[in-house]
Amino acid sequence: MCPGKTSSCSPRRAAPQAKEPEKTVTPDQASAHPIYVVTTGGTIDKIYFDALSQYQIGESVVHRLLEVGRVACPFRIVEILRKDSLDLTPEDRELIRAKVAELPTTRVIITHGTDTMTETARELASIPDKTIVFTGSLSPARFSESDATFNLGMAFATVQVAAPGVYIAMSGQVFRADRVRKDRAAGRFVPIA
Repeated sequence: MCPGKTSSCSPRRAAPQAKEPEKTVTPDQASAHPIYVVTTGGTIDKIYFDALSQYQIGESVVHRLLEVGRVACPFRIVEILRKDSLDLTPEDRELIRAKVAELPTTRVIITHGTDTMTETARELASIPDKTIVFTGSLSPARFSESDATFNLGMAFATVQVAAPGVYIAMSGQVFRADRVRKDRAAGRFVPIA
């Protein structure tokens, strides 16, 4: 994170060296519009409570994961919900769609529970001219062997290079959201045949 900033980070620009040619900055780099990360809950943000012997959705860990990952591109985090995806209602999905549609960016990452990720992705398919990437985890980010950090990194890479549309980035793969399903038995996403 950049000193003095709470939810965004700007790329650092070093002064050109005397013997090195100046770097060319493309219009895309010059505008440096932030990537918005919308959090909705899901396993990525779950906390285990020993006394209750169950998981509950806690405060989002996305900011910390991006800080540890030393993400240098500008980003903003917007928390919308703290729900397990199995508990999402049609009204929740409409809230997510409306919020993403109004965000002042063309690049959005959504952290979401994996059980109904494809359902919510379908609701956002009608949003034009935005690259929207869903991601989450199969074990809570607070666990040392969680897939959360890797999946979030994949989502950041995908949102920067993919054409407008809705995608799911999980387990080292990127899928178009309308061509994938969760295979619960295998514990991963698989393409629809």
